[in-house]
Amino acid sequence: MYQTIVFLPLIAALIAGLFGSKLGNRGAQVVTCGALVVSAVLSWVAFFQVAMAPGDHSTHVQVLSWIVSGDFNVNWAFQIDSLTAVMLVVVNTVSCLVHIYSVGYMSHDPHIPRFMAYLSLFTFAMLMLITSDNFVQMFFGWEGVGLASYLLIGFWYKKPSANAAAIKAFVVNRVGDFGFALGIFAIFMTFGSADFAVVFANVGDYTDQSIHFLGMDLDLLTTICILLFIGAMGKSAQLGLHTWLPDAMEGPTPVSALIHAATMVTAGVFMVARCSPLFEYAPAAMEVVAIIGASTAFFAATVGMSQFDIKRVIAYSTCSQLGYMFFALGVGAYGAAIFHLFTHAFFKALLFLGSGSVIHASSDEQDMRNMGGLRTKIPATFWLMTIGTLALTGFPFFAGYYSKDMIIESAFAAHSSVGGYAFAMGVAAALMTSFYSWRLIFMTFFGESRASKDVQDHVHESPQVMLFPLYILAAGAVASGFLFHEYFIGANYDEFWAGSLFLIGENIMEAAHHVPAWVVYSPFVAMVIGFATAYYFYIKEPSMPGKFVKNFRFLHAMSLNKWYFDELYDIIFIRPAMKLGYILWKRGDEDIIDRYGPDGVSAAVVRVAEKFKKLQTGYLYHYAFAMLIGLSAFVSWFALGGN
Repeated sequence: MYQTIVFLPLIAALIAGLFGSKLGNRGAQVVTCGALVVSAVLSWVAFFQVAMAPGDHSTHVQVLSWIVSGDFNVNWAFQIDSLTAVMLVVVNTVSCLVHIYSVGYMSHDPHIPRFMAYLSLFTFAMLMLITSDNFVQMFFGWEGVGLASYLLIGFWYKKPSANAAAIKAFVVNRVGDFGFALGIFAIFMTFGSADFAVVFANVGDYTDQSIHFLGMDLDLLTTICILLFIGAMGKSAQLGLHTWLPDAMEGPTPVSALIHAATMVTAGVFMVARCSPLFEYAPAAMEVVAIIGASTAFFAATVGMSQFDIKRVIAYSTCSQLGYMFFALGVGAYGAAIFHLFTHAFFKALLFLGSGSVIHASSDEQDMRNMGGLRTKIPATFWLMTIGTLALTGFPFFAGYYSKDMIIESAFAAHSSVGGYAFAMGVAAALMTSFYSWRLIFMTFFGESRASKDVQDHVHESPQVMLFPLYILAAGAVASGFLFHEYFIGANYDEFWAGSLFLIGENIMEAAHHVPAWVVYSPFVAMVIGFATAYYFYIKEPSMPGKFVKNFRFLHAMSLNKWYFDELYDIIFIRPAMKLGYILWKRGDEDIIDRYGPDGVSAAVVRVAEKFKKLQTGYLYHYAFAMLIGLSAFVSWFALGGN
């Protein structure tokens, strides 16, 4: 069953990619969607068999012997436990619905087989990552996800901005991947194996050891964990390596939903959770994870409040929510982090696909300043996006209410300075999340339409093939929290996770159930304040945003320009690199290599040839004279006793 779950998307990708011209658009859609439906159904079967059933039902599936080189042996195998089962459900369910949605959304695109093949390839790469039983196989899936994201973000390759965004995502992730690779090298050097079972079983023996790295003696496990986390920062768009994420919106909307809800950005969260046995023995690394995560949650929320592109608002929401997951991991609330990943997949895919429905209805318009009044024209999309917004903002009994609130309570329950910082950032981000989420709803669906007359005349509800996936996701956004919270973070925690998440000492979420009442109500109060502020700014007093911008120009400029990270990186890295490249080209390549290398040698040959060419005059008497001189020299040599 597990081989079927993992390899069906790959088979579908190969069929659609290699034989798409023969299958046609409909054939490619049927093959890829059919494969993902089967994988999704089997993933839910695996989830109930492995995670939900009483007892430990973890299993190990050997596929083949992959790499054998001296002491380095790597198998291609699947590690199936509760953590894997949860991720299988997330990846395949969302991917299946995105595939179905794409049938309607991409119906007018001339390259449908290629698009469907890329989606299925993306899914396969993520499945390889989450089912891996060793770091090398995980790295294979890790890089596969990066490649597939490059292909999908740049799918409309004739569009310069899409090409630039694809390259940016690929390059920024190479920075994180370099750290991840160094971490894997350090693991093999230390443990003599890349297998999770071997590494995790022996990690306790290396708690007091150091490693010489960058000219310093550093704690071994802390160094390894920070290197691994650098990889997670790239894939999951954490502060510093986040700049690729909003640009990824240049890809088709189904790609945005798949990247942000189920695949690429969740890879880093999954990897840290999988490596919990390593991180638990590296408390300093855990603090780094918590600080970066909390800072990202706050930073991305501040940026989301001022964006006007509907997809970019949701993109920064993803960045912020990933920050929540990471600071939960950093304080040891692994179950809460994965639970938020689980619930987030439903409501974030719902919001992205809902925004695609809005864009589809508005003649490909993405600027919310050119929308408004769509509530009555596309009512199904409006109500579906409202459900997603309620879940995202943590409205009671919706999915985000259970998972996000538990993360905030866990941060407080850590009773540490880092936990306190994460708690404060989490509550502040909750307020801003509510503000920008309702701002999106109010600007898009309420008030008078700001679109052109031609666009208004063509506004229409999306076809059922696009709305059907949204209905399923809306059900998940409503029900996944109260249906599963007892298993992920409640009384059935130990039985549900069955050792797939490792903890030293007390479970932080046990303490989170006993925090003061004001801590419990803080996220709710923040959510209400955010909603009230957005309502006042965009419904009650629509002139208020302009007044705020006028009075707080600096704050607005910082938010609108994303804290100037792109400009800062341009000054620090891009311009010096371009200048260095120019110098090396002019001074190194042209003045040294070309002058004394290929160009110099060829010029010398030409000069010598020019000298000898002068001897070839073309006159017969010159040649006769030369022959006479040669003959005289020859005779003289013999006459003088030459042999």
